[in-house]
Amino acid sequence: MSRVRRHVTLDEPLLFERSSPGKSGCQLPPLDVPEVDAEQALGSNLVRREVRGFPEVSEVEVVRHFTRLSSWNYAIDLGLYPLGSCTMKYNPRLNEAVARIDGIASAHPYQPESLSQGLLEIQRTLEAFLGEICGMDAVTLQPAAGAHGELTGLLLIRAYHEANGDPRRVVLIPDSAHGTNPATASIAGYDVLEIASNASGMIDVARLKAAVDDSVAALMVTNPNTVGIFERDIQEVARILHAGGAQLYMDGANMNALAGIARPGDFGVDVMHLNLHKTFSTPHGGGGPGAGPVAVREHLEPFLPLPRIFDDPHGLRFDWDRPKSIGRVRAFYGNFGVLVRALSYILAHGGDGLRNATVDAVLNANYVRKGLEGHYDLPYNAASMHECVFSDSRQSRRGVKTGDIAKRLIDYGFHPYTVSFPLIVRGALMIEPTETESKRELDAFISAMQAIAEEVERDADLVRKAPFNTRTSRVDETRAARKPVVVWEPRSRK
Repeated sequence: MSRVRRHVTLDEPLLFERSSPGKSGCQLPPLDVPEVDAEQALGSNLVRREVRGFPEVSEVEVVRHFTRLSSWNYAIDLGLYPLGSCTMKYNPRLNEAVARIDGIASAHPYQPESLSQGLLEIQRTLEAFLGEICGMDAVTLQPAAGAHGELTGLLLIRAYHEANGDPRRVVLIPDSAHGTNPATASIAGYDVLEIASNASGMIDVARLKAAVDDSVAALMVTNPNTVGIFERDIQEVARILHAGGAQLYMDGANMNALAGIARPGDFGVDVMHLNLHKTFSTPHGGGGPGAGPVAVREHLEPFLPLPRIFDDPHGLRFDWDRPKSIGRVRAFYGNFGVLVRALSYILAHGGDGLRNATVDAVLNANYVRKGLEGHYDLPYNAASMHECVFSDSRQSRRGVKTGDIAKRLIDYGFHPYTVSFPLIVRGALMIEPTETESKRELDAFISAMQAIAEEVERDADLVRKAPFNTRTSRVDETRAARKPVVVWEPRSRK
């Protein structure tokens, strides 16, 4: 059985509970200028003599309070995030140093183009690199995240069809696609038609062929898909769509499995987005920051968002004169700090380095898969790419669900995997180790998952009651979702 990782932390009261009247975190010298009456200077309606309930604490109490709270958080600097479909990998500190260079970090979005030549060159260089990596002809860096990139891509497709006098109204989406895809298509004004996967977890080409008619604007495909399998019929899929006048949109969230090895443009993709905060290693989680550049083939380039960077005799400039453009999709040009980090990552790795990262990501996922086969059910036997997806079918026979296993994994010191997704796998355990994890870390994770599988056979009730080593035990999840008020109460650590 794997050794359980235990963390020693102190019970921490609220800052308000630490408060004592008269305490202060600073000492100020006496005023050396005449005192001014604030009410007289500002008006009594703008001045408060005190803040009711404001905590009065010393500096060391403030520092220790927030330091202790931070120790309760799991972070990529502490250990593995096995979240499938999300590529939560370690972010090199070099990227952070580059993004904090003064001329980059302090740049104002309204400064003139003449003072922004280096910044514009960063953006143009990143566009060129991403286009080469994806095998596409043009890239926009404006979209702020993956789903925003999806929306931008579909707006480009809509503009293209409308320009051809054929607006169309349906977007096809495989059941193995990312969950944001149907929502994005709906927001873009399309009807959504789901395409069921075949027994191998891939697009059913026969069903696709039957669904494509003159109402279909595009197919949104995630490749590799959310089962972690490469769509091996992708070229035939592209041929079917193009023969019917439709476009092929690719969700590029899983480029961590392709970068440096395969280029979507080469197998027929017309437009795709990239998650820079996944494949190209910029911090994400907790709502941001993110970036979702969109890459397109030549026929969609005229519709890209305003403005576009171009080179004239006076230097790099923004081109606003683009009558076919869909217009802005975001304030300013893009999430610049994230773009800088992505360019730093690409330059530091180079072409061979990016390819090696992809190879390592695929190797790690298959290493985890082999370690857990025989302990958890594998619904699809096709080769795994950057992630592997198991199901809880074996454990559920003893009353243990994927959520129970995930909660027990916390007791072993690991962040849970992605629970119950993708939806085409009942009771899914979706695991993506990423290329930045060492064999030692993967072995510890595999050992923990194997130990939990053994616990289910030996004492299923124990797993159903986990976690035991957290500050909050099991909650009523339905009630917590509807009334998210957390009240902490000390409990026995038996």
